[in-house]
Amino acid sequence: MKKKILAGLIATIMAMTLVVGCGGNGGGADTGTDTTVEDTADDLVEDTTGDADDAATGDLAGTITVWAWDPAFNLFAMEEAARIYQEINPNFEIEIVEVPWEDIDIQITTLATAGQLDLLPDIMLVQDQAFQLNVMNFPEVFLDLTDSPINFGEFAPAKTSLSMVDGRNYGVPFDNGVTIMGIRTDVIAEAGLTIEDFTDVTWDEIFDLGEQVLDATGMPLFATTAGGADWIDYMSKSAGVSMFNEDGTPNLNDNPTLREALNVYVELVQRGILIEVDDWDAYIGSFVNDVVAGTIAGCWILGSIQQNQEQSGDWAITNVPRLDVPGGTNYSSWGGSSWAVTSNANADLAIDFLYHTFAGSVELYDILLPEAGALATWTPAAASDVYQEPHEFFAGQAVAADIIRFSENIPTFYFGIFHYEAINAIEIAVTNILNGADIDSELQTAQETVEFQMGH
Repeated sequence: MKKKILAGLIATIMAMTLVVGCGGNGGGADTGTDTTVEDTADDLVEDTTGDADDAATGDLAGTITVWAWDPAFNLFAMEEAARIYQEINPNFEIEIVEVPWEDIDIQITTLATAGQLDLLPDIMLVQDQAFQLNVMNFPEVFLDLTDSPINFGEFAPAKTSLSMVDGRNYGVPFDNGVTIMGIRTDVIAEAGLTIEDFTDVTWDEIFDLGEQVLDATGMPLFATTAGGADWIDYMSKSAGVSMFNEDGTPNLNDNPTLREALNVYVELVQRGILIEVDDWDAYIGSFVNDVVAGTIAGCWILGSIQQNQEQSGDWAITNVPRLDVPGGTNYSSWGGSSWAVTSNANADLAIDFLYHTFAGSVELYDILLPEAGALATWTPAAASDVYQEPHEFFAGQAVAADIIRFSENIPTFYFGIFHYEAINAIEIAVTNILNGADIDSELQTAQETVEFQMGH
């Protein structure tokens, strides 16, 4: 059965392949699994310094395959990176395949378990919250990039740490995960409100504001995919509270901040201020197609917000509501992801590509910021004047500068390597609670589920 499911997934994925081509010889990638990153690093360290850099890059030929999700954000970023890299290496081609994160996560497990590493892409995007656990469970899938030419010291340390295991780097950090609240200013104006009314607020204030907007326009403030565990997670992190204790044990059933976040979420849904939708496409469509008046997500959502150019000038962003708990703030983080090079990669080419783009191109990030809202975690990019420019879609707001300011106020928290499992358990609990289940029993069940998955 697993093989049938896998075959179906691969067939579906390959049918959605987007090829970004350029001249060159279009040679196929070496898919052998005996290449080590140490060999690659030894070859590249000398070649990627000084005047020899571009010459060595030009000697690398072939096609790399990339798996990622979200056409307006991640796929767009990869397309632009490919275009920039092709300017210095015309012998390079890329196949960008749109694959939902859930499918990538499943395939890491399925392909590693089946010993079919030759079906892996060269590069894949991995959610930060699941990166460490996947490396620990399936080390044969990931190349250790620590000794490659990529300078991990040029990335924000908190971000880099999420793709590290035992002090080794397995991911090239990509998007910043600062949580933002985006609001349609034209919609809330019908209720006599401005973006200032939504700034530095509590959730109790959001209840009142949401009902004002609902009464005046008939539009809920927000939408999210069913279960809403990501919302509860970012609310908890806004107070510096994790779903795990610092010793790594889960902390779900005796966690007052988590419980308050869950109560807030349930009330938002029950009041009609937040609606649940079936999937990611429906979520994006909710604000693109005028179903809701705003959204709360990581700042990576900016690219998706900008899909409907008819809404240009009608959006603003601000910080997020705070919980009425000790340590509650209006700042948090949500998601984010990093690029992994797999053991099936044409390693020389894949690493050189990442080295010259996501780990080495101010030009790339200058494009991604205004066009897709991709705020760099690669620190040299943040010095660019582009980060201070007003954004036309957001009515002249200096969005990047505001997000950087938000990032400086995010409380520290312990992520936990089984974070993804906790998210899944909370999502089930939320669904059951909205259907009438008892919160205490659901949190206890979630606690026991994660403990079982951790082997406790």
